[in-house]
Amino acid sequence: MPAIAPAIRYRIAPLDLSAHLFRITLDVAQPAAAGQILWLPVWIPGSYLIREFARNIVAISAQDEQGQAVALHKLDKHRWQAAAMQGALTVQYDVYAFDLSVRGAYLDETRGFFNGTSVFLAVNGQEDQPVAVELLPPPGVAAWQVATSLPAAGAVPYTFGSYQAANYEELIDHPVEMGEFALATFNACGVPHDIVIAGRHCADLARLQRDLTRICEYQIRLFGEPAPFGRYVFMTMATGDGYGGLEHRASTALLASRDDLPLAHETAIKPAYRQYLGLCSHEYFHSWNVKRIKPASYAPYDLARESYTRLLWAFEGITSYYDDLTLVRTGLITQQEYLDLLAQTLTSVERAAGRNKQNLEEASLDAWVKYYRQDENSPNVLVSYYTKGALAALGLDLTIRSRTHGARSLDDVMRALWQRYGRDFYPVGNGVPEDEWERLASEVAGVDLSAYFALALRSTEPLPLAALLAGFGVETQLRAPAGSSDKGGWKEIGAPGNSIGAKLAGEAGGVKLAQVFDGGAARAAGLSAGDVLVAWDGLRINIGNIDTLLGTALPGSSVPVHAFRRDELIVRQLDVRAAEADTWGLRVKDDDSTALATRQQWLLAQ
Repeated sequence: MPAIAPAIRYRIAPLDLSAHLFRITLDVAQPAAAGQILWLPVWIPGSYLIREFARNIVAISAQDEQGQAVALHKLDKHRWQAAAMQGALTVQYDVYAFDLSVRGAYLDETRGFFNGTSVFLAVNGQEDQPVAVELLPPPGVAAWQVATSLPAAGAVPYTFGSYQAANYEELIDHPVEMGEFALATFNACGVPHDIVIAGRHCADLARLQRDLTRICEYQIRLFGEPAPFGRYVFMTMATGDGYGGLEHRASTALLASRDDLPLAHETAIKPAYRQYLGLCSHEYFHSWNVKRIKPASYAPYDLARESYTRLLWAFEGITSYYDDLTLVRTGLITQQEYLDLLAQTLTSVERAAGRNKQNLEEASLDAWVKYYRQDENSPNVLVSYYTKGALAALGLDLTIRSRTHGARSLDDVMRALWQRYGRDFYPVGNGVPEDEWERLASEVAGVDLSAYFALALRSTEPLPLAALLAGFGVETQLRAPAGSSDKGGWKEIGAPGNSIGAKLAGEAGGVKLAQVFDGGAARAAGLSAGDVLVAWDGLRINIGNIDTLLGTALPGSSVPVHAFRRDELIVRQLDVRAAEADTWGLRVKDDDSTALATRQQWLLAQ
């Protein structure tokens, strides 16, 4: 018996490359008798901001199966309703696509890319129905290929043609890259993985294959084989300067500087490539933690409005903990390199006064209005559930290991979450209730962790990380920064230098105060974010000499500074202050052999 054709069909084609327009045709075989409602998501899962994708629909029309026009009435910012009619409905619309990010859609003469949330109207009331998708090439362009984890329905791999999805939620969870791109394939635990790189670059694909294989096989085995997908695609857009990633159920969309990618003559892992591998590791870990183990409020997603949870610290913070931990456990970086990365995370949290005002549960809940809408004052009022969440995960892991004498760890908690909530998520659809995560962690660890969770999640008190790390043979250092470019790491330094109490950025003719921190010298002097310093004690200032000029002043002295606020020159007296101890360093205690086994069990776990 032949298969029944899906009642919902999409065709998407690059309409005008220079105008950045995709044309989408949607066929609905059985529209609602009272008038079919169509809607487009207002946000994309994994990025917690209302993005109003419907604003990019620049033209839309409908007709019946006889080709007669059907009226469309716009109900609100993201919904349309067709007039009542008999028979099949066809809707055609054009989408402007010029968002060079991982969240939207992009089209020009070199490539096309889209997330389904940007281009596929949902058929209201029929979101659970299977759909067919036809990907069409731009007219007259023969060299373009296609990369996507969307299941094929006759299309040959890497070509335009017919694809399918079980429902609308699956449809929008498989982004599509089209154009001329570099392609490499490797197997991890028997599962094929594609590496796709668009944009100009000279990446060593063989190196990427080797390194990503280690990352993927480690994470698959951490949760337990088989992998939760039959194929996976790493899509990277290489640019002059870019960074970002967005997870999907069987792929990830990445944005990276072409200089971050490895070159054939490079043997060591340069810091930029280490950051890129950490990004790949982070998004790949999300295949388990958030794409399948997810908050109950995301099961299913409500894509018409904000969906709130207090658990983002667990889904983003724990993922941020495991991304670099995977690199050291797979031997891609050394233990000291990992501790340096951890010190940078500690430093970034320590330097933000917001850590004293917002706890992790509040940060998770306020992602929609604070974390994803940051401004110049954000470091003073919020804490990142990525970085502080990663530190909470570190503390939780070390606490469990310490209290169970190495018998249990956060690894066991993640595997239990996978077995109970993630492994069967797509057929079953159960998310983690808000109060279940902590209860399950205590159950798996076999110890009461409620006091730790109260401290880490619902207070702004410091985490006891120095004491915990000491039990694993790691020495900690909290020191003043060695200049404005010091991001953290162990350093033997003398007396602290001076600090202006602001994040600085180079600016033509001076130094811009990108952010001014509470309690710092700049704030006390009446300087504000956006001010451009042009003179320090009568001397011209720039990003290259500001550390030197700061260093010549004695703490407690008063220095006149000239700055432009907008186009107005202002003069302020700045009282020079010694830099505070806000910079962390970590290193292995060479003489602590008793902690060697526990540290290796933590950092070298297989």
